[in-house]
Amino acid sequence: MNSNSIPAKVCAATLVAVIGASQSGCYEMQAAIGQAQLMRKREPIARVIADPKTPSALRRELEEATSIRNFASRDLGLPDNGSYRSYAALNRKFVVWNVFAAPEFSLQAKHWCYPFVGCVAYRGYFRRHAAREYAAHLRADGLDVSVQGVAAYSTLGHFDDPILSTMTGWSDADLASIIFHELTHQLLYVPDDTPFDEGLATLVQRQGVRRWLQAQGRTRDLAEYAIAERRYRQVIALLAGARRTLRELYASPLGAAAMRAKKRADFAALRASYRRLAAHWGENAPFSDWFRRNINNADLASIATYEQCVPGFARLLARAGGDFPEFFRRVRAIAKLGRAQRDAAACGEG
Repeated sequence: MNSNSIPAKVCAATLVAVIGASQSGCYEMQAAIGQAQLMRKREPIARVIADPKTPSALRRELEEATSIRNFASRDLGLPDNGSYRSYAALNRKFVVWNVFAAPEFSLQAKHWCYPFVGCVAYRGYFRRHAAREYAAHLRADGLDVSVQGVAAYSTLGHFDDPILSTMTGWSDADLASIIFHELTHQLLYVPDDTPFDEGLATLVQRQGVRRWLQAQGRTRDLAEYAIAERRYRQVIALLAGARRTLRELYASPLGAAAMRAKKRADFAALRASYRRLAAHWGENAPFSDWFRRNINNADLASIATYEQCVPGFARLLARAGGDFPEFFRRVRAIAKLGRAQRDAAACGEG
């Protein structure tokens, strides 16, 4: 993750459009075209590094990305393939924009279902205006909607995903985070179970960054990463509290007008709590971009997807003695279970 965003998301709809486009239509077409254009921009990282025209800052980042990529397979047991061994320059801040939605009085995210990947709680677009147009359509139906830019996504190993220019300009720890996160999706993906998939990738991402920084002897960066993670968890706890308050509100017998007014007050209280919490964190406070706009049910639903199963996977890693190959063996076995058993094993209270 970078300091202002939630963890990198998989743009599952893009995958569907490219590898399973038995459907036809504008949405699938834009995704297929966008993916094809991105793939054509790839260049081997070694070639970009060797090019004398490559800016020195980018060269250093790509050299670091190569080190991170090698560590991912060698030390974490993540896939050893062509992903993140090439580079693609894009003329935009994000590679895709994901649309999230939830009912006005519910934190249950709307889901979209596709072949191969199952149902996911977002819909991805390669063009910002297309995401905004679709978001406007959902708002007209009375839904709370959030459009969030995404710096990277995974095609789950069906293509060799490149390092994107949208992933550069970050700290080395943030770059490692996104590479470890997306490679975990390539290692294991359970269709129609976003909390499981994102919880696993988020746990591997965090543990992987710590181990990589330790292996590099970068004690100062490790300390800074620990501070950033602690702040992130504080905001997550704040958001979890807001979700509990809102769930109680939405389950109450209040009429629509009164519930709407109380909802506005609860979100105002959340924004005020965040301002107090982040008052001394500076401009790179986690989720600062979120709180510069009016967040809503869709935002709260989107972040819950990433955090729900992280504690359970942390316990599984501890039971495996911190050994990633053994951890992944156990997780694969759990992934084969039915949904209820899987939730209990990976996402329960332990």
